[in-house]
Amino acid sequence: MPENRRFLLQRRPDGEPVREDFELVTEPTPELAEGQFLIRNHYASLDPAMRGWMDAGGNYMPPVPLGTAMRASTIGVVEESRAEGFAPGQWVMGLNALEDYSVGEVGGFTQPIDPTLVPSVTNYLSIFGAVGMTAYFGFLEVCEPKEGETVLITGAAGAVGSLVGQLAKIKGCRAIGIAGGPEKCAKLTEKYGFDAAIDYKGKDEAALTKAIAEAAPDGVDVIFENVGGIILDAGLMNLNLYARVGLCGLISEYNTEPRGIRNLWQLIVKRAQIRGLLVADYVERFGEGAAQMGQWAAEGKLAIEEHIDEGLENTFDSFMRLFAGTNQGKMILKIA
Repeated sequence: MPENRRFLLQRRPDGEPVREDFELVTEPTPELAEGQFLIRNHYASLDPAMRGWMDAGGNYMPPVPLGTAMRASTIGVVEESRAEGFAPGQWVMGLNALEDYSVGEVGGFTQPIDPTLVPSVTNYLSIFGAVGMTAYFGFLEVCEPKEGETVLITGAAGAVGSLVGQLAKIKGCRAIGIAGGPEKCAKLTEKYGFDAAIDYKGKDEAALTKAIAEAAPDGVDVIFENVGGIILDAGLMNLNLYARVGLCGLISEYNTEPRGIRNLWQLIVKRAQIRGLLVADYVERFGEGAAQMGQWAAEGKLAIEEHIDEGLENTFDSFMRLFAGTNQGKMILKIA
């Protein structure tokens, strides 16, 4: 059996993760039992949510046990099988781990995929995966946009945010994005079709509040929130009556003590609502969402960008791009 490189979580990060929290080891590839199959992982999704899985505290998924490979969504090819419905050479996608080889089993989280149905097999980790479905269901069902409304997207140059802005335009809304740096802001308007872009770098809460007011003089009807902190507080100060806030992420607080929302009182003033969203609630409807996203992509209404780094040995650097904001599009690691 081939050797298996595995990216292990060895200790729980205290604040921002450091290299010493992880270890790349080489172990024997496990033997298969009846009903199991061996996956040669080719690509893995790197997501901000993985930071929460490293902590011992409560989350929507159990913490990754210390001394085990970091959990991740992967796509790969069945190498060997003792399971009905999974044949060698078949492409599959599932919630596995950052390792060369993972063991799947019938009834588990891994399902067959067809690479001939998409421009690139990696699209199953972006527009047709959790990222695309988060944007689709999170925006359309949680935020309930209406034609003519103004939508503010934070973390707008990220994998989810960039799709939400494009969905807003498809639905006849005005899209304003907040991102870090002139290059990302230019991409929002020039590539993704946002109506306006705000660079948050170098701005305090007051300056951000003013910048949003200037970009949305008639107020904001929907906030799709990925960042939190002063960016969310600035957005709350620009809400219209009966606005909706879809809380997708708080990446600015994942490596620090939670700051909390200081302008929460604006929800009372504007009779607005805030609702958390988790893509796992819509798993049974992924087929519906993927079909519609695929149609819009085929019609040229959605631009897809993927940032692919190569090498399991580079996992830490690639993961930390998410917090430094140096990735350009959906962060994917090429394993094989």
